[in-house]
Amino acid sequence: MNRFINIIRHELKLILRQGMDCIMIVMFFIIVITLFPFGVGSEPKMLAKISAGVIWVAALLASTLSLDRIYHPDFEDGSLELLCIQPLAIELIVTAKVTTHWLSTGLPLILAAPCLVLLLDMDKDGFLVLILSLFIGTPTLSLIGSIGAALTLGARRSGVLLSLLILPLYIPILIFGISAIDAAIFDLTWRAPILMQSGLLIGTLPLSL
Repeated sequence: MNRFINIIRHELKLILRQGMDCIMIVMFFIIVITLFPFGVGSEPKMLAKISAGVIWVAALLASTLSLDRIYHPDFEDGSLELLCIQPLAIELIVTAKVTTHWLSTGLPLILAAPCLVLLLDMDKDGFLVLILSLFIGTPTLSLIGSIGAALTLGARRSGVLLSLLILPLYIPILIFGISAIDAAIFDLTWRAPILMQSGLLIGTLPLSL
């Protein structure tokens, strides 16, 4: 367990040294969301109607920007091989990598979302469900992304190939996330989509490790 924590700590230190990566991801998330009022108009009812989809699509796209960072830097400098020969299960190494990716990508997006909800005039009834769905859905994005990142190691133009591989797999997470928020806004049962998101997270966990 100490080695597992040490890997996460080491990865976070490297990310903090390159702090611009996290900032750029959050800025991309913010910019994508702020562009929508200019594109569809600033009518409050229209923005409130599309707010759930806008935030989820922006979060999905922003999370893909850093997926090649999960394994690619370690693959290039040879440290990935050193990690694999350590007396630590591969599953724990992958879990540490995915956890680090979520802490540096998914968590900042969740923290930035409340401010952007005001911009899109989302109904207050959907706010808590939005945060809950992001907390459940973004780890699943990281898990699926880690599979794609591992499959595209060493490939030319791996960033484009990685996006083509994983974006179709993100669609169920997107659908259930938006459905839960819309259900909460219109005073319907939102627990079923959240449970489906939770099922996707639990099902993806053993497949990606």
